[in-house]
Amino acid sequence: MRNVRLVPILAGALTLLVAGLGIPIPADAAWRAPALAPAASAAESSREGEIPPGVAAFADRLSEAFRDAAKRVGPAVVAITTSETVTAPSSPFGGLPDDFLRRFFGQGPEGGGNDEGEGGGPTQKFQRRGLGSGVIVDASGYILTNNHVVSGAQQITVRLADDREFKGKVVGADPPTDVALVKIEAGKLPVAELGDSDKVQVGDWVIAIGAPFGLEHTVTAGIVSATGRHNVGIASYESFIQTDAAINPGNSGGPLVNMRGQVIGMNTAIASQSGGYMGAGFAVPSNMGREVMKQLREKGEVVRGWLGVGIQRLTPDLAESMKLKPDEGVLVSQVFEGGPADRAGLKAGDVVVEFGGKAIKTPTELQNSVAWMAPGAKIDLVVLRAGKRMELKATVEKRSAKAEVAAGRQAGPVEMKDLGIKVSNVTPEAGQRFGYKPGQGVLISGVDPGGLGAQAGLRVGMLILKVGEQAVTNVGELETALGKADLAKGLPMLVRSGENQIFILLKKR
Repeated sequence: MRNVRLVPILAGALTLLVAGLGIPIPADAAWRAPALAPAASAAESSREGEIPPGVAAFADRLSEAFRDAAKRVGPAVVAITTSETVTAPSSPFGGLPDDFLRRFFGQGPEGGGNDEGEGGGPTQKFQRRGLGSGVIVDASGYILTNNHVVSGAQQITVRLADDREFKGKVVGADPPTDVALVKIEAGKLPVAELGDSDKVQVGDWVIAIGAPFGLEHTVTAGIVSATGRHNVGIASYESFIQTDAAINPGNSGGPLVNMRGQVIGMNTAIASQSGGYMGAGFAVPSNMGREVMKQLREKGEVVRGWLGVGIQRLTPDLAESMKLKPDEGVLVSQVFEGGPADRAGLKAGDVVVEFGGKAIKTPTELQNSVAWMAPGAKIDLVVLRAGKRMELKATVEKRSAKAEVAAGRQAGPVEMKDLGIKVSNVTPEAGQRFGYKPGQGVLISGVDPGGLGAQAGLRVGMLILKVGEQAVTNVGELETALGKADLAKGLPMLVRSGENQIFILLKKR
C-alpha cells in the first residue's frame, strides 16, 4: 500500500513541475489516483496499470526539457586547467608518499629543486594546478570564465567537449566583477547563447554545467533562489543570481542555464562551511558578463563611470531620525571635492532616490548604475535634502584607480559625558597622524567602552564632520550642535575614518 499512496503525491508534484515549465496539461489527463480496493494485495497495488498514463507522459516531457537545455549548451562548455610555478617551504612530512599528502593536504608538489628560504629553511619549487570551467561565446575561440580561475596562471589548457585541447591566453580580466576572457586559436567552435539575465525570476528552473572536482561536463539542476544578491563579499560589483543547483570547486566559470538552453549566469562561488555544496551558489549575471566581455575585447580593460560619492544604506533608525521612510533611497555619506557629484551640488546627508529615471533603493543599485555609465554621460539625479525633493544634473567621469577625498580648525580634549567620548580640535600633529586637516572636523581622542558613542560605533581617531544637519569644524560648534539635539529621538552624526565617511546614529534606548 505504501507505493500506491505515493501515486497522488507524484501526480501532484509533476503537475506543479510541468506547469512551471509551461507544458500544456490536457483537460482530460487522468491525474487522480485510482480507487483503492480494500482487498487488493501488495502485488496487485504495485502493477504498472496503477500509475496513470498521463503521469509517465508528462514526466518524460519534463526530462526532455532538461535534456534539451543541456544538449544546447553542453558542447560549448570547456574545462580549464591552469598551472603556475611557486616556491614554498619543503613539506615537514618528508617520508610520507605524495598520494598521502595529496589526499589529506591538497595537491602535492610536482617537480623539484631545493633552495634556502628567507628563514634559512629549505624550500621547494612545484607546480600549483587549478581547475575551472568556461563557456565558448564566440566561434572564433573566445571563452568566458572567472578571473579567479585564470589569475596568476602561467599556463592555461582548455579542454573541449570533444576532448581536443588548446593553449589558452587571457585577453583581459576584470577582478572587480571576477570575469575574465580567454582566447584559444580554433575556429568553427560550438557557441552558447547568452540570455537576458534581467528576465530571470526567483523560482525559475536552471541547470549548472561544469567540471566539479575535475569531473567534466557534469550537469546539476535546481531553481533560482534569489536575484540581485549583494554584500556576499566575493567581488566589488555584485548582483549575483543565487541558485540551489549543486555547484562545487571546479564549477567556477561554467554556465548557469535556463530551460531554453540560454546562459543566464556564470557560476562563481558557493556559500559553504565545508568547502563543498551546501545549497547556496552564486552566478555572475549574463548581462554583466556580456558588458565586461565587450569592453575587454574592444579596449582590453573595463572603463567605469564615477560619481564621486561615498554611500551607505538608509537604515530604519537613520531614516526615522531624518523623517524619511526606510529604504526610501541611498544615503550620501561623502562627496569628493571637485568630483561630478560635488559640481552637481550633491551634499553629504542627501538621499538619492532616483538615478537616470530609475528608482534607487540600495547602495548596490546606485553603485552598479553609475559603474556602467559611459564617462561623459549626463545623468539626472533626484535627491531628498532635509525632506525636500530636489533634481540635480551630473556628468559622470571615468573612475580612476585613486579617488580623491573630499576636503574640509580646532582645543581639547573635551569630555562629552552624554556620548561617552573625548574630543579635540585637529592639531597639526594629530592631522599628520590621522591624515586630517585642521578645521576639517572634530577629532575623537577617547571613547568610553560602555558609553553611548561606543555602542553606536564611534572609535578613537574618527573625525566628526556633521551633527544632524549642522557641519562642525571645531569643539565649540560641536557643543552647540549637541546642545540642540534630542538623543532620545536619535541623532545622525557624519564621521570620517581615514578616507571613508559614514553616518552613525546616536540614540538613547
